[in-house]
Amino acid sequence: MPHKKGKGHIHLLALRFSAMGDVAMTVPVLHALTTQHPEVRVIVASRAAFKPFFDGLPNVSFHAADLSGSHKGFFGILRLYKELKALHIYAVADLHNVLRTKIITKLFAWRGKKTAILNKMRDAQKRLTATVNKDFSPVTPIVYRHADVFAALGFPVVLNESAVLPKPALPNELKDIAGPNDTIRIGIAPFAQHKGKVYPTDLMQQVIGALAAKPSTRLYLFGGNKHEAHQLKKMAAERLNIEVVAGGRFTLKQELQLIANLNVMLSMDSANGHMAAMYGVPVITLWGATHPYAGFVPYNQPLSNSITADREKYPLLPTSVYGNKVVPGYEDAMRTITPQMVLNKIDEVLLS
Repeated sequence: MPHKKGKGHIHLLALRFSAMGDVAMTVPVLHALTTQHPEVRVIVASRAAFKPFFDGLPNVSFHAADLSGSHKGFFGILRLYKELKALHIYAVADLHNVLRTKIITKLFAWRGKKTAILNKMRDAQKRLTATVNKDFSPVTPIVYRHADVFAALGFPVVLNESAVLPKPALPNELKDIAGPNDTIRIGIAPFAQHKGKVYPTDLMQQVIGALAAKPSTRLYLFGGNKHEAHQLKKMAAERLNIEVVAGGRFTLKQELQLIANLNVMLSMDSANGHMAAMYGVPVITLWGATHPYAGFVPYNQPLSNSITADREKYPLLPTSVYGNKVVPGYEDAMRTITPQMVLNKIDEVLLS
């Protein structure tokens, strides 16, 4: 492939601004890309908060997009484009396919740069979530659609278990809460952006109580803001072997270091599952209004680790791709996932 970049390197720009879980899902793809194409250097443009996702990736650098500040609005996007243009970009991978990234991609295309854009497969998703004439067929997982973008630029990517990141060592400040080396570390992320994806609190409390009673086990309850931290503290019930990882107690980098050293992560259809999958940690996901067929299963995880609500009782599932739409009468769909089903799956994964 002809190019004129310094030191023989080809600089690819990858655009992905949000959401957190979707950004995390780009990591295995970029790791595979730069491993299989060592001449490639990737510049990721994303929100500054997501930089720790990419810190462990060789041949990947980061450019912060301040979408609520200097890069806000149309003129802010032009400013961001000018900053990126100065980085000698060879080709652009739009991994987001929203108005902001489309503008930047189009501007590079007008300069003669090769570009490729993520296929969101909205039509297939609409058929999957339709309440009439539903097509209950799996949509191509988004990680493979990310890989298709790079293939369109001339850099095919093979995705397999080698794409996961190596586990970082636990830093000294986390060793106390991590416990001895023989500790069984179980992460639990009980929240999601939309109610339709959240396992009922009373059932999750039963799961937490049963797991906390197991010997040599420590639980780590993951959440975001102070409100979630308060809820998690209530779930922990002051048990000594439960740590609340929320409310700004740790940096994202520290959370990733802890997640990477878990034995298993229990997550909703949410970001924490994707963060664990980045490091090859076994991930068990619970699905309510959404479904793994929509294309957002954590990377390289078997479908058997996805526990879904009962479609015989609730045949219109999934009702939404993002969990923001719940059909009347479907509010209790996740109650068809019993705590014992969750506990059995965790035991199965730990023993495998």
